[in-house]
Parts: sequence; C-alpha cells; structure tokens
Amino acid sequence: MLFVFLSIDRPGHQALRAEHLPQHREYLRMIAERIAFAGPLLPDEGSNVGGSLIVIDFANREEAQAWIDEEPYARAGLYESVSVRAFLNRWPQRAGVVSAAPT
Repeated sequence: MLFVFLSIDRPGHQALRAEHLPQHREYLRMIAERIAFAGPLLPDEGSNVGGSLIVIDFANREEAQAWIDEEPYARAGLYESVSVRAFLNRWPQRAGVVSAAPT
C-alpha cells in the first residue's frame, strides 16, 4: 500500500536541513525501488525548502510509521509536523519529472 509522508519544516531551520541532507538521501536510497515519488516542498514566492512530500510503498501503516520515525530529518528535529496517510493512486502519472535520476 502506498503511504504519503507530508512533512513540514520548522521555520528557520535551513541549516539543519542542509546538514542532514546526505543522510536523508542515503536513507531514501535504501528503499529506492519502493518510492513512487519524493521531493522538497517549495513556497510559491521563493526557493527555500519548507518540507518534504514522499510517497512510498509499505506493507502496512506500522512499517510506514517505523520508517518515518527513523528518517534522518525527523530524528534531527527538522520537522514541525509530519502527516502519514494511506494513498490509493488511481491516475497514471503523465506530468512531472517522470524519468529524473535522484540527486
């Protein structure tokens, strides 16, 4: 089942995000084949990252919750809030960056 992780950063914590970015990316790489999509949330008026949106396939909510509990940004205290929701994808992806390699 797909789970959506909507994580909103605490204001003014860009340095904490930058510090933990390598660990965050490595954590994602460990389950890359299960990620439907992932990326930072950006404000309309600027370029500072304000959170993350990630959709990952897990067997159940317990696995999903355990994963986010150990996620490096979450462990570092970056997020002001994290929402985990089950998601049913009923529309084939046709827009966005479908074939981009993770950076």
